[in-house]
Amino acid sequence: MHDHSHTGAAHEHGHHGHHHHHGPGGHNHAAGITDERRIAWAFGIIVVFLLVEVAGGLFSGSLALLADAGHMASDAAALGFSWFALRIGRREATEQLSYGYRRMEILAAFVNGLALFFIAVWIVVEAVGRFIEPVAVMGLPMLAVACAGLLANIVAFVVLNGGSQANLNMRSALLHVLGDMLGSVAAIAAALIIMWTGWMPIDPILSVLVALIVLRGAWHIIRSSGHILLEGAPSGVSIADIKADLEQNVAQVSDAHHIHVWSMTAEQHLLTVHVVPRTGAQPRDVVAAIKARVAERFNILHVTVQVEEDGCADTDEASGQCCG
Repeated sequence: MHDHSHTGAAHEHGHHGHHHHHGPGGHNHAAGITDERRIAWAFGIIVVFLLVEVAGGLFSGSLALLADAGHMASDAAALGFSWFALRIGRREATEQLSYGYRRMEILAAFVNGLALFFIAVWIVVEAVGRFIEPVAVMGLPMLAVACAGLLANIVAFVVLNGGSQANLNMRSALLHVLGDMLGSVAAIAAALIIMWTGWMPIDPILSVLVALIVLRGAWHIIRSSGHILLEGAPSGVSIADIKADLEQNVAQVSDAHHIHVWSMTAEQHLLTVHVVPRTGAQPRDVVAAIKARVAERFNILHVTVQVEEDGCADTDEASGQCCG
């Protein structure tokens, strides 16, 4: 993560001034490095225990353990991808990639969400098979492995929980590990019930319960990251609100239009807007006032403003109304 600030400059083209002010992006290299290290540590913990859980699941015959192992395999891949995305996301922008590689974080979160979704579906399918053809499960080995898995997941969760909660990658990584924790708890409960009662269906039943919880979280990650990839407006922000706010609260602005607002990541939002200034307002003053207002009201620090001093430059010929 990184800090960047570009000083606004006025460019006169004919009768229209184009003023761009890119405020600080709010990124911090140190925070990014911390998130990378947290994900790397969690990755190591998950990979080591994944091998233990696969062996334990195969030995005991437990679907709950194998389901959790499958989930942990997706976790390992997801955490590795998240680490890579955060790492490459710190690279400087280039002429071809003017915003750098920050969007890699969102791609990673989207892939992670899809992985969670398909893993959960796989668990449900396997559970249905177990209901049709019950499989004997060894309760004691299952209990031992599940308890060790819960401990490993708790450690990984604590490591990740100290990272940035606004970062979709960290949130998806936390969700993966939380799903594993729930899977371990379900496996422990199933093992105890099997040991006490011998009732084998509890293994697939609790597996389905965990799958449904994971599906809900996966949908949230897919929806959030997909919204950003589609360049939707940040949560709680609308174009109508921005237009009304600028026209009512910025004294130098007569009209605001052609407004576009989107997110580069869950933490970095961007805005472009065309404005018609009031009589006598200086373009640089208009840009400064808009930047200050948008930062204060909508927490958007990366702003590009086109000042149209002779009125709207994009009037529709048929209606005579300003486009956008």
